[in-house]
Amino acid sequence: MTTAKARRDLIVRMIQERDSLSVSELMAQFQVTDTSIRHDLNLLEEQGKLRRVHGGAVSRPTAQVNGLFARRARENPAQKRRIGLAAAGLVQAGNVVFFDSGSTVVEVAAHLPGTLRASRSITMVTHSLPVIQEVGSWEQSHLICLGGLYLPDYQAMVGPVTLADLRELSADIAFLGCDGLTVDGGLSTPHMLIAEVGAAMAARARRVVVVADSTKLGRAGFTPIVGLDAVTVLVTDRDGHPDQLAQIRDLGIEVVLA
Repeated sequence: MTTAKARRDLIVRMIQERDSLSVSELMAQFQVTDTSIRHDLNLLEEQGKLRRVHGGAVSRPTAQVNGLFARRARENPAQKRRIGLAAAGLVQAGNVVFFDSGSTVVEVAAHLPGTLRASRSITMVTHSLPVIQEVGSWEQSHLICLGGLYLPDYQAMVGPVTLADLRELSADIAFLGCDGLTVDGGLSTPHMLIAEVGAAMAARARRVVVVADSTKLGRAGFTPIVGLDAVTVLVTDRDGHPDQLAQIRDLGIEVVLA
């Protein structure tokens, strides 16, 4: 008899080969109950191996990442998924949403609820290739892709064309990632052109939501994106130092712990 782990390993291979699977066909394949299969699919979604949909699961498209983005994507994956799920809950029907670059921001897009996906009730704007690939896997979406110079290490478009595109737009929410976050220095990133796009998104959004795991808190990066006076909400994990979180709250920023 196939063990639960072996069954889940087989499901991962099947989803990679076929792109989509239904609960009913997996029940027939493994001769187990729908409860067992749904539990398997939920665990695999938490591990980032697939995406749950009504009645089954589909593969999660991923960019062929390299360099800095690849290293960042492998850091703290469980925390990033929890942060993405919590942040996705801030989006409402009718919103226009900016998605910045970064592996944690991708998790926000990946965890948007099915009701928002199916109804095309939100407009998404991004310069991030992984976000484009995630949203492109949906049956329906309203997505605006920003042009510009492509940075392979960041899997994102940057430069004058990207900034010019953003100047024509505005959003209800901007989801920003960062390499570091300090009370005095605000958000920071290793690349000046990435910082420019993040700052432009923040300037054109009514709410700025920063998604960053706790390892980023208290770290000063190379170049600033925006100060914390531009931030409305910080979504992070529960391992952040209480003193750091208290200082951020004292600035009037809502802190959501995932």
